[in-house]
Amino acid sequence: MRERSTGRSTGGTTGKSTGKTDVIVIGGGYAGVLAANRLTRRDDVAVTLINPRPTFVERIRLHQLVAGTDDAVVEYRDILAGDVRLVVDTVTRINAPGREVGLAAGGTLGYDHLIYAVGSGSAEPRVPGAAEFAHPIAGLEEAERLRAALDATPATAPVTVVGAGPTGIETAAELAEGGRAVTLVCGRVLGPYLHPRVRRSVTKRLVTLGVTVIEGPGATVTEVTHEAVRLDDGRELPSGVTVWTVGFGVPDLAARSGLSTDTLGRLLTDETLTSVDDPRIVAAGDSAAPSDLPFRMSCQAAVQLGPQAADTVVSRIAGEHPEPLGVAFAGQCISLGRGVGVFQFARRDDTANRFHLGGRAGAKLKEFICGHTVKQLADEAAEPGSRARRFTDAGRRRLLRAGEGGTPATAERAV
Repeated sequence: MRERSTGRSTGGTTGKSTGKTDVIVIGGGYAGVLAANRLTRRDDVAVTLINPRPTFVERIRLHQLVAGTDDAVVEYRDILAGDVRLVVDTVTRINAPGREVGLAAGGTLGYDHLIYAVGSGSAEPRVPGAAEFAHPIAGLEEAERLRAALDATPATAPVTVVGAGPTGIETAAELAEGGRAVTLVCGRVLGPYLHPRVRRSVTKRLVTLGVTVIEGPGATVTEVTHEAVRLDDGRELPSGVTVWTVGFGVPDLAARSGLSTDTLGRLLTDETLTSVDDPRIVAAGDSAAPSDLPFRMSCQAAVQLGPQAADTVVSRIAGEHPEPLGVAFAGQCISLGRGVGVFQFARRDDTANRFHLGGRAGAKLKEFICGHTVKQLADEAAEPGSRARRFTDAGRRRLLRAGEGGTPATAERAV
């Protein structure tokens, strides 16, 4: 590897590779780890994973970290193939023409192929006072700061959770189950993804836990202060701690590096996950926008896109044309405290249907999914290539033919 800075690395091989194709994976989340592990099935590929932290973050458990029921981290040695070199650092820029990345610690690392899997984080709040007085929860450090804020606040102080998606619902339920007085401010509707009958079930459970659910007209937050949350109908909710779970954003690394992105900043790719600017750059997970028609930001999509990104790189190394992506959704699972949960079933195109599994069975399924997701990472490390299945989405194909995704030029055309 053309290495001008060793950075801080642990595990795997160190130093320069000899006679191998160097692949850098930026981002050690679900998609990045699966991609890195899958690449190790080839002996002629040297894989480097660059991640800002020395441990893997279970983002789907961050609400548990806040409530004190899980630490939401896993050691990379338990899920990352031994042949993958881990560099603990942050990539500051991608030099696509020079095929190298700059590191925050200084220096650069060169590559032959790059997988862009930087994931997502909290969206920048646009509501006055939210950035100063509300606590986001999309990242490990954010969740840890929120946990510290709750620990420093009297148990009787009111807590306001803003945001009606899975993160907001799960956080409100966990904190209420722990004895906190919680208000969940939903905006238009609680759980927009959910089928109406499932939404009613979730609302009933939250109310049983003591959560005050505010939704409908007038339930949009207009301002956050140190001690209150104001709504657009004039109401002012006292709030000792305000939790902000509204929306996701992506790092601006691709845009800063001069690569084409969608309006949110996700790397624009074709249907093989290849950058429209450079055939040596492939994206995966929340930071990918294939054909300007990205998937729902989720672990569910990431664990499918990660292996497929690796397959695209392997195909390009072999001089073959990569297969188009294929992603199918099963639904959305939400924990409602430690003993109750709900799994909202969906069609493969990610539209919810009327079926769900709730109660204790829903909680057990949710916990199984969380545990199985980490197991998938370990299984791919032990047996690279074990996650081989991809799906055909006829609905997506129709949208692409109709031009609704923009269908950007392929990298080959750009070159």
